[in-house]
Amino acid sequence: MEKANDFVKIFKKAFFPLSSQYDKAWIKNNSLGENVLYNLESLCEVMEFKEGMRVLDLGCGKAVSAIFLAKEFGVQVWAVDQFITPSENYERIKEMNCESSVFPLRLNAKELPFPKNFFDAVIVVDSYMYFGTDERFTPYISQFLKPGGYIGIVDICFSKEINYLAELPEFMRPHYQDKWYFVHSLEWWVKLWNKTGHLKINSAEIVPQNDFIKSEYIYDFKDSKKNDAIAEALEHDKDGLINIFRMTAQRSEKEIYNGNYSISQ
Repeated sequence: MEKANDFVKIFKKAFFPLSSQYDKAWIKNNSLGENVLYNLESLCEVMEFKEGMRVLDLGCGKAVSAIFLAKEFGVQVWAVDQFITPSENYERIKEMNCESSVFPLRLNAKELPFPKNFFDAVIVVDSYMYFGTDERFTPYISQFLKPGGYIGIVDICFSKEINYLAELPEFMRPHYQDKWYFVHSLEWWVKLWNKTGHLKINSAEIVPQNDFIKSEYIYDFKDSKKNDAIAEALEHDKDGLINIFRMTAQRSEKEIYNGNYSISQ
């Protein structure tokens, strides 16, 4: 067992040299699913962050991702989540000495108050599928990027598109509506972003650390003795249907809006 743990530590440092320096208990306690910093650091491999950049961290959860970006890259981060209160996140932000660079807000992803062309980058870790499957959303969120700015997401995908409930493995069907109905294939996401006409996709791929992240996710929830539908599905998934992907794109340098683009109901 000790040798196995040593191998895990070696792989973790090799795959995630930055996030491996953070306290694992702190990350685990403040992640709403799998280790959020694993996914974020994988995304950072294909995005460039420079000191002083303005970054929108949308669906930030408990602001771990925003804190990481501020500390590691010296960027300013607007940490937006609909469900976690700004006061709760601010306490975590202060504990990590990031109150001058991370600004917590409680907002609906589809009702954002920011000016157009405000952010250098938008990142969404583990939550884009909850609002980004709406075909109107990607053009909407892109308007907040400066021309030439970048958007990057990392999330769960399927190895193939599931068009009917009957195509889903039996062990995943009990949670079809609340967990899997809005999960799509990587190819589906590429088509959606290309359809906007104003984003140039720079990368779209299964993350290189895919197998390691999934195995750690399973292990963490077994260790916690908590029920988690995604972790349980990953453990049963012997065919590699469930994977983690990253996708980045750059907004066109040309002006694409003549006014504010809204999708609020």
